[in-house]
Amino acid sequence: MVTGASSGIGRTTALLFAERGARVFGTSRRERPDEGGVRMLRLDVRSDESVRECVDEVLAQADGIDILINNAGVMLEGFAEETAPDEARAVFETNFFGAVRLVDAVLPGMRERRRGRIVNVGSLAAWIGEPGEGFYAASKAALARYTESLRHEVWHLGIKVCLVEPGVFATEVLDAATAAGAAIADYDGPRESARATLHGALRRGEDPRKAAQVVWKAATARAPRGRYGAGGQSFVVPRLRTLAPQRLVDIALRRAYGLPRR
Repeated sequence: MVTGASSGIGRTTALLFAERGARVFGTSRRERPDEGGVRMLRLDVRSDESVRECVDEVLAQADGIDILINNAGVMLEGFAEETAPDEARAVFETNFFGAVRLVDAVLPGMRERRRGRIVNVGSLAAWIGEPGEGFYAASKAALARYTESLRHEVWHLGIKVCLVEPGVFATEVLDAATAAGAAIADYDGPRESARATLHGALRRGEDPRKAAQVVWKAATARAPRGRYGAGGQSFVVPRLRTLAPQRLVDIALRRAYGLPRR
């Protein structure tokens, strides 16, 4: 079962699994036709009822869910002060609590069978609070720590949990992105610079199939690691964040986003 399978990494992942012989159920917030052997179902991960109904529909058609891939996610563009609490909560409802809802829905069946695999798709943004993406980064950081805890909690039950953190891939994530509603003039210049940097990076992003192949590896490895990076930046960013002095990280980030150094 792959959430957020209508486009980007989710769609590519679902199609890859189907190509390799898996029976795949993909989900989307809107009605989507089946594609390439992927049975598409409607699901709003923000809704407890929608999650229950969707999982029940899958279980009515299959003996159980062997692999859950939590990929559904949204992006919010805007600086922190410009973002209302309700806007920030909406990001967490999809990126974090959406994954939690799906995990809670599939774990009973996995516990009963004493086997299963859960792959949560995070982001390298969890490692560095990039300007203009603060609440997106925060939601992915929360997902990373939740995944780590869950991994240890269900290990003895034969259920394996891991995290895949993609870097920048060419997807349609910005097509569905929302903007913070309260623009503040003092942030106009830095915000536009940060936005241009993000949009430029996504236009030059890597092929989503590379990320899908990493998800496949995480979902099928006999002894999966706790974390898998995906993309050219996945090796550099965590090491930069953990090994480089904070001052150098600050300088590099501000330079990359064209922000004032003051």
